[in-house]
Amino acid sequence: MENLKEFNVDGTVYTTELTKKFENRKPWVRPNPKHINSFIPGTIVEILVKEGQEVKEGENLMILEAMKMKNQIKMPFDGKIAKIYVAEGEKVPNRLLMMEIE
Repeated sequence: MENLKEFNVDGTVYTTELTKKFENRKPWVRPNPKHINSFIPGTIVEILVKEGQEVKEGENLMILEAMKMKNQIKMPFDGKIAKIYVAEGEKVPNRLLMMEIE
């Protein structure tokens, strides 16, 4: 009986053994609402805004093509574009920081 852990869930105590994969997992980090990250690997087709530009909620920021589909990346809230980290034609992996909002 090694590596047994106790968890209390709604007053019930459970005892279990954790796997090495679970113990070595990457810790969860709260997403930053001011960061626009890619949600799928693809290619930046068009960037529709510039650094310093004021943008309203719902406006298109860029178009990300993935699996022959053009995904419109929209502004989540009113704000100003602080920094753009990608360029048109660039291939991006999943979860890459593409844009930062002030």
